Amino acid sequence: MAFAIASALTSTLALSTSRVQNAFSSRVDGRTSERLVVVRAGKEVSSVCEPLPPDRPMWFPGTSPPDWLDGSLPGDFGFDPLGLGSDPETLRWFAQAELIHSRWAMLAVTGILVPECLERLGFIENYSWYDAGSCEYFADSTTLFVVQLVLMGWAEGRRWADFIKPGSVDIEPQYPHKVNPKPDVGYPGGLWFDPMMWGRGSPDPVMVMRNKEIKNGRLAMLAFVGFCFQATYSASQNPIENLMAHLADPGHCNVFSAFTSQ
Repeated sequence: MAFAIASALTSTLALSTSRVQNAFSSRVDGRTSERLVVVRAGKEVSSVCEPLPPDRPMWFPGTSPPDWLDGSLPGDFGFDPLGLGSDPETLRWFAQAELIHSRWAMLAVTGILVPECLERLGFIENYSWYDAGSCEYFADSTTLFVVQLVLMGWAEGRRWADFIKPGSVDIEPQYPHKVNPKPDVGYPGGLWFDPMMWGRGSPDPVMVMRNKEIKNGRLAMLAFVGFCFQATYSASQNPIENLMAHLADPGHCNVFSAFTSQ
C-alpha cells in the first residue's frame, strides 16, 4: 500500500511551487515604469496543460514533430520515428504508461541509493538491493506477495477506471463554494494528493513542473537499467563503490571494463 500511495504522491512532489516572472512596461503620467508580475501555481483551479508552441525544443535540432505530437503532452520533444503514437488512443495509453513507469523508477532509484548510502555511513550492515528479496521480513514471502497483490490490484484497478472514464473515482470532497480541479488522468491532485495546492494555477508553470517530472522519470528508468547491469557484471561492488571507482579512474573503470578479462 505504501508503494501505491507513494506512486501517486510522486506527482504531487514533482508539481512543486513554481513561478513565472514577466516584466512589462506601463505608462503612468507620461512615464514608463517597470513592474514585475509573479504568477504562482497557487490557489486558482488549473485547466489541463496547454500545448507548447510549435517552436519548442525538438529531440534533434531542425526536425519537425509528427502531427500527433502537438506539444500537449509533458516531455514531448517530437520523438517518434516509428510512429508508435500515431493512433490517439494508443498515444494516450503510452503517455500514462510512461508516467507511471517513471514514478516507479524514481522510487526504485531512491530505494536503491538511500540504503546504500546508509550502509556506507554505518547505519545498516550487509545491505544489497539486488538480494533484498531473499531477506527475511516480519512475514513470509507468500503472505507479503498476496497482501501486495490485493492492495496493488485495488490501486491499479482504480487507476484503470480513471483512465477509462476520467473523474469516475474522484474522492475530492465537494463544498458549496469551492470549485474542484478539473479531472486530469495521472495527476489526481486535490486534498489527498496535493494538499498545498502546488500543482494548481496557471497552465504554464504546471506544464513546466510536469515536464521536469517526466524528464527526471526518464533518467530514473535509465538509471535503474544501469543498476541492474552493474549488479550483474560487478556484483562485488555496490553502485556507490562503482561510482567512486569510476570518478577515481574513469579511463579504466567504466562500462567497457565489464567486458574485459580481469
